[in-house]
Amino acid sequence: MNIPSAKKRFTSCFFFFFLLFLSSFVHGQLDYRFYDNSCPNLTRIVRYVVWSAISNDTRMAASLLRLHFHDCFVDGSVLLDDTSTMTGEKTAFPNKNSVRGFEVIDAIKANVEKYCPGTVSCTDILALAAREAVYMVGGPYWPVYLGRRDGLTAKQNSANTQLPSPFEPLQNITAKFTSKGLDVKDVVVLSGGHTIGFAQCFTFKPRLFNFDGAGNPDPTLDATFLTNLRTLCPNQDGSDTKLAPLDANSINRFDNFYYKNLVNNTGLLMSDQALMGDDTTASMVYYYSKQPYLFYKDFSASMVKMGNIGVLTGNDGEIRKNCRVRNSYNY
Repeated sequence: MNIPSAKKRFTSCFFFFFLLFLSSFVHGQLDYRFYDNSCPNLTRIVRYVVWSAISNDTRMAASLLRLHFHDCFVDGSVLLDDTSTMTGEKTAFPNKNSVRGFEVIDAIKANVEKYCPGTVSCTDILALAAREAVYMVGGPYWPVYLGRRDGLTAKQNSANTQLPSPFEPLQNITAKFTSKGLDVKDVVVLSGGHTIGFAQCFTFKPRLFNFDGAGNPDPTLDATFLTNLRTLCPNQDGSDTKLAPLDANSINRFDNFYYKNLVNNTGLLMSDQALMGDDTTASMVYYYSKQPYLFYKDFSASMVKMGNIGVLTGNDGEIRKNCRVRNSYNY
């Protein structure tokens, strides 16, 4: 596993305190020191379990980041299992056989409960785990504002309609972001999280074989890249679940190659490459392709914004004992 350089660590610390200064006025009841007294070893516990998980499976860094994204974007309840009276978000189309890392959050929660029982919410644990995962593979470090409480229900339909899809046009994706209080810049910056992780072939195969409905590929795809992807994902149903790296240049390292790929017409997902088809978003892509540390700074800021979407605080929600089950089902 790559360890960030001294320069990178200094830069990340600078961004961290810069974001603390900028964000101190907007986070209401959330506080990055929320558990300092009630669970002082929280970050250390999260960090160790995440480190162990990524050491065993380098894909887990991207999986935890994606899990946090899907949790924030709907209702903070992606971790809940289905019950006899509730169909949750795990079987929604954007999540089914796709989101992973639940066992890592379970392990963190179990350790946290040993030292700080009934204190730390599962959604806070997931937010911290995503930050630690990104940092461990070379990404930035940002302040995670804490004090969220866990939702009491999950809705499959909400996940189906609110989560952005790789098949949607940029206009639709942007609308989903703005409905959450985010903006076009956040679309471009948070898409940069695709510098790590993999996608299943079915999410981009239409670009390879039938982009226009007449059997032709997406004309924006680089020719060599197209050939490589067709070899990896042949036009057969059996290849649908095979995996391709979102950024083949640095598969397990968080960096700005995602944007360089888009400039070179080697973005994997149609929704990613679509950023080059709009003047506003394309100018941002060019900018981040040349300015990695500014990408890290803006990514940190957007992650803070995303982590503040629709949070439950105070007496709302609950602090689950088991991240998969509401407390009323734990007795």
